[in-house]
Amino acid sequence: MPKGTYLGDFEQLVMLALMRLGDGAYGMTVRRELEETADRRVSLGAIYATLDRLEDKGLVSSSLGAPGNARRGRAKRFFKVRPEGLKALQASLASMDRMRRGVGELDPLFGETS
Repeated sequence: MPKGTYLGDFEQLVMLALMRLGDGAYGMTVRRELEETADRRVSLGAIYATLDRLEDKGLVSSSLGAPGNARRGRAKRFFKVRPEGLKALQASLASMDRMRRGVGELDPLFGETS
């Protein structure tokens, strides 16, 4: 994986949340997905800082939706994983899988035996 595309664990979770949410992925829905699915309590600021960093790396893209009354005329910023982001995520997850293989205490979690 080229330097600068390594993903930390929180970046991986955010990208997985984007993929789970599809077209409805914006800051608040990403936060809700992480809280409900990954059982991670995070601030909205941490979500947006991570999304901005991933966008700077070229791994996600964003677009503005139509302004809405519920947001006092502000548009939602929607995010999606770019093909480069999918490759980086796959590589990061594969690396983690390789590292955990053979660690006896973790094998039962993944249905493997030592």
